[in-house]
Amino acid sequence: MSRAVDEGWRHLFGPDPVVLDGGLSTQLTRLGEDINGSLWTGRVLLANPSAVTRAQADFVRAGADVVITASYQVSRRGFEEAGLTSGQADAALMAATSAARAAVDAVPGSSARVAASVGPYGAILHDGSEYRGRYGLTRQQLVDFHRERLDVLVSSRPDLLAVETIPDVAEAEALVDVLADHPDMPAWLTFSAMDDAHVCAGQSIEEAVTVAASAPSVVAVGINCTDPRYVTGLVRRMRSVSDLPIVVYPNAGGEWDASDGEWHGVVTEGPAGAFPDRMVREWLDSGAAAVGGCCGTDAGAISRIAQLMAQSAG
Repeated sequence: MSRAVDEGWRHLFGPDPVVLDGGLSTQLTRLGEDINGSLWTGRVLLANPSAVTRAQADFVRAGADVVITASYQVSRRGFEEAGLTSGQADAALMAATSAARAAVDAVPGSSARVAASVGPYGAILHDGSEYRGRYGLTRQQLVDFHRERLDVLVSSRPDLLAVETIPDVAEAEALVDVLADHPDMPAWLTFSAMDDAHVCAGQSIEEAVTVAASAPSVVAVGINCTDPRYVTGLVRRMRSVSDLPIVVYPNAGGEWDASDGEWHGVVTEGPAGAFPDRMVREWLDSGAAAVGGCCGTDAGAISRIAQLMAQSAG
C-alpha cells in the first residue's frame, strides 16, 4: 500500500464509526426529480446537476461523513446506447465529482469526503444483472469496461473510489486488475449479496472479500444494496477473513423488479426508510466501521444512523 493510500485510510477510518450517505435516487425522488430511464441518477446529473448537489447536501446536513457521487450508472457504452456520446459520458463522470464537492461546500464546517461511485457492469443492462452477475463476459472485457471510466473518475480527483454493488467474484477480479492502474487512489469494494453468506452470483462472501482485499489500494471491504436482514451474518463472515474496515450500506429490503423499476417488499421502518435501531447497533457490534444506506433510504434515515453512531461513540 502506498503512503498516499495509507494516509487516506487513517484519515477516513479512525476510532469512531463513519456515517455514509443514503440512496441518492431516493433523495432525488424526494426532491421531485424523475430518475426513470436507462441513465437513472445520471439522467438528473445531465439535466439538473444542481438537484444532485441539493440531494447530497441533504445527506451531509444529516450527518454523512462520506457522500457517493452520481456516477454509478455512467459509462461510455451506456451513454452511447442512450443516444449520447462517449465524450458526454466522460463529462458526466467529471460533473458527478464536482456536484458532490459542491454539496460538501454547501454545508458550513463539513469535512465530508467524496467517494466516486463505480457501479457494476450489470447496471448498464437494465435487467437486474447487478443482483445476479454471471454476465458471460471474459475477464478482459470486464477490465476494458471498467478501465476507461476509472481513468476518468480518478482524474476528477475524488477522495476515494466507492466500487460498489459488485455481484460476482469474477467482476471483482477484473476490478482488482484495473485498480492496480491507480495505486495511490484509495478505494473500497463492496458486494451485493443473495443471503447472509453468498454474493449474488453464488460465491462465498469470504472468497469475494479475499479477492477484494488483494488489491493494495483497497482500504475497506463491505456490502451494499443488500437486504438489511443479511448484513450481520455477512459482516461476521467478512471479519473472519479480513482485518480491513468493513463498510455496510444496505437497501431498504425487498426485491428489485427490473420490469417496473421498483423495489417490492421493503423491511425498514417509517417513511424515511430507516433501519430498526437494533439492526444498526448489531452491525456496529459485529464489526462494521461505516454504516449508511442504499436504495430506499433518504436523509431522514441517515440522520437516525448518525444519532445512533454518536451514541455508540459516546
